[in-house]
Amino acid sequence: MTDTLLTPINAHSVNAKSLLEEARSAHENYLIRQQETDLEKAIECYVDAIKADPAMSESYYRLASLLLLKGQITVDGALEQCKTALSLEPKNANAHIYSGYFLCLNGDYEEAEKEFKLAISNSGKNSARPRLFMSKLLFSKIKNHNSSIKDTVKFLYYLLSGSMMIMWDCPSIKMFCKFLANDFSVFSYKTLGETFEKMKLFPSALEAYSKGLEKTSQGNLFYQKMGDLSLECNNIDASMEFFKKAHELSPSNREILIKLATINQTYFPDKVDETIDYYNSLLEFGIDLDKIYYELGHLYLNKSDKIHAVSAFKLAQTLDPENPYYNNSLAYAYIKAELYDDAIEYYQEAIRLNPDAEWTAIVCHALGAIYAEIKENYEAAEATFNAGIVLDPNNVDIQLSLGDMYMAQNDLDKAIKTYCDAISVEPENYLSYAKAGLALWEKDYLEEAIVAFHKSIEINPNFEIAQNNLGVVYLDGIGDPKASIEYFKNAIEINPNYTLAYFNLGRAYQIIGDKALAAEYFQMTLDLNKITEEMEEKDIRKRIYELFE
Repeated sequence: MTDTLLTPINAHSVNAKSLLEEARSAHENYLIRQQETDLEKAIECYVDAIKADPAMSESYYRLASLLLLKGQITVDGALEQCKTALSLEPKNANAHIYSGYFLCLNGDYEEAEKEFKLAISNSGKNSARPRLFMSKLLFSKIKNHNSSIKDTVKFLYYLLSGSMMIMWDCPSIKMFCKFLANDFSVFSYKTLGETFEKMKLFPSALEAYSKGLEKTSQGNLFYQKMGDLSLECNNIDASMEFFKKAHELSPSNREILIKLATINQTYFPDKVDETIDYYNSLLEFGIDLDKIYYELGHLYLNKSDKIHAVSAFKLAQTLDPENPYYNNSLAYAYIKAELYDDAIEYYQEAIRLNPDAEWTAIVCHALGAIYAEIKENYEAAEATFNAGIVLDPNNVDIQLSLGDMYMAQNDLDKAIKTYCDAISVEPENYLSYAKAGLALWEKDYLEEAIVAFHKSIEINPNFEIAQNNLGVVYLDGIGDPKASIEYFKNAIEINPNYTLAYFNLGRAYQIIGDKALAAEYFQMTLDLNKITEEMEEKDIRKRIYELFE
């Protein structure tokens, strides 16, 4: 009876051949589909094949090409793998082709030419590929003006002979047919889906792309199309899932990563860490680094991570120092980190670059606020605010901040004038009237203050501060506590946590003589102030004691 059991050596050989075949299949799929999963599988199987049978030459040069593609080895490393393959099988034509290709990458054209000649001589009638590689090498020499007439003749000879002999190259024809069949299927389903999209038949388009996903090997393409379609239909969750699947199949596709990052940033602001990961992955491509760092800076600010925010904006600004927006954002990050001198420097740079008058006026506003509120350099603040007003005379916010600065200096005349200027620019701005009313009250222009507060309330009845301040004018200015009560109650109704309004309402009832209600509101003030800390507790207690003296 014949013994059908394999010897251990033969068993290893069969296993190695099986692994090599699996690696070839994954390698072919990668060439057709360009999906990272196929590349990883091919590398893994080639490595396993070498472990199973170290004497099988094909695994070495094919593995070298994929590892070089992944950036895991250098060209010299790939050439070493080819040397190993040729030491095992000196007449292996494919090993000579790969060796020649790697030598070309290294710029060693003379040695590459020798390798291609050896490949041609060892291939016989199947020498189409090495001939075409040789023609490409010679064409490079011609383009670089390092050639002779002889090289031109040789180029034409190898190009024509290689083109003619391709008909006998079965592996190339087989691969070409696979490419053709796959490309036709991809084209058909892609065109059908896009046609349905143009007709606004979105469910049919999605079905066409799903069929394409099922019938072809281009999963990354059809997942991307389905993601785009879902995004257009405002199905954000489905869109993210499709793009994630496309990314899994093709992690090196930068376009998909950009979509994942921007969609996540726009629609899922709570998933900041995930968005940061996407942008960090985009950094690996080395493209538009300044823009990526700029987005990362904002994401770190959302996390209140001041150190990383400053670092990201600084990297963006370093890459493009003349970008005003990078300078502005870096300055803002420095403010968050309480590094005000650095913030001033970059705000000044953003203002100098001045890409747009209205935008630059906003930057002037921010810089002026630092001078006024942090540095208490009122002269610099005034100059900066005025520069912003010149750039954008319609920017009411700057005028109000300038007025507030004058109020802080107790320059009431300038404050009143500035608030009135703001009113002339935007007559329906309730805040301008309320601030003007306060300045007029401080100046003892009672009637004018009442008019201003009434106008503020007319524009915005829900502005509790104007309601309270109007009550104060009636209570302390006009001496009409009964009239004031209405406005204090309005303020409390709008904002039940408005401590000062409770206190003022208590004062009004105290003056009227209603001690019970006065005590009730002072007690409310005392209780609420423990939370809001708007007032000195001793002032509230003093009022309560006065009621019972």
